[in-house]
Amino acid sequence: MKKRRLIPVLLLRNGWLVQSRNFRDYQNLGNPVTAVKRLSEWASDELIYLDISRDDNYDIKRSDQGYPNRKNFLDIITDVSKVTFMPITVGGKINKISDIEKRLKVGADKVAINTIAIHNPKFIQDSSKEFGSQCIVVSLDFYKFENQYFIFDNKTRKVTEINIYDFIKKVEDFGAGEIFLNSVNRDGKGNGYDIDFFNEISKKINIPIIACGGAGDWFDMYDIFDKTCVDAVAAANIFHYRDQSVFLAKKFLYEKNVNVRKPDLLMIK
Repeated sequence: MKKRRLIPVLLLRNGWLVQSRNFRDYQNLGNPVTAVKRLSEWASDELIYLDISRDDNYDIKRSDQGYPNRKNFLDIITDVSKVTFMPITVGGKINKISDIEKRLKVGADKVAINTIAIHNPKFIQDSSKEFGSQCIVVSLDFYKFENQYFIFDNKTRKVTEINIYDFIKKVEDFGAGEIFLNSVNRDGKGNGYDIDFFNEISKKINIPIIACGGAGDWFDMYDIFDKTCVDAVAAANIFHYRDQSVFLAKKFLYEKNVNVRKPDLLMIK
């Protein structure tokens, strides 16, 4: 039986790692490489690394623990790939096929496409044909309003009129390898995953689903694994403030008989 995965999400904003709440409020967490090394050592199955910068300014104008300032996102991913043993999915500012190629060349294992997938769904098909569906993760942020779920457009910072249930089948038909779904309403709240939504989504598509948005403790991760068929659970803020956080989360899930890989103490340094 396929193992279910635990995936930290890191957000990069103008050269710094940040914590997000409601896709609007950001708190600086530090340089973009140190956290990756820790998460790799703490038995993460994969990593999702998203560039949410609104411009191309990545110079943090300081040298933190020997980390050199970088001028662009590709240089940062190059550094990140040197300190991790886990697969990395890289997203942000992907608008053409060459953007995917550049990210794969510097160390990404997969790419997450977001805005371009909303405005030009055929890009999903084109990129899947070029690189293989296993490389293409479609990332969709969703917003719940009056018991309906709509896609949130990160570029315009507005909720669209696109019903996500109508859109996800197109994502699968165009050849995406996975779909990464993140709740805007629950971002940074720690009030648990949207169980009803993910339970319904898992009945509509056959590609792997990565659930994100709302993790407040390890039980929230157990709850969604126990009550839905999602393939992976992703979280961001919960992993930043506790030593060995991913290891402890995986240990909790493993002892609850969730079908995750056994946490490896040898990875803790």
